Amino acid sequence: MKSREILNLEGVACPQNSAKALLKLEGMKVDGMLEIIVDEGEPFKNVPMSLETEGHEIISKVKVNKVWKILVRKL
Repeated sequence: MKSREILNLEGVACPQNSAKALLKLEGMKVDGMLEIIVDEGEPFKNVPMSLETEGHEIISKVKVNKVWKILVRKL
């Protein structure tokens, strides 16, 4: 399995969380895996949508306690 990077965006408000996630992905290699941790509510709704809009693939979304872990592959 490929290694993955982790980006914890707990407590980061919209739209800064999407911007930070996209900036992190920009610096990664194609097919790189990034696990993004976001709060529920608006961040969980908006961050995956922003990533898909930019052409990245959402692999999974898993709720852990009060946060979501979103696994995304850079395309």
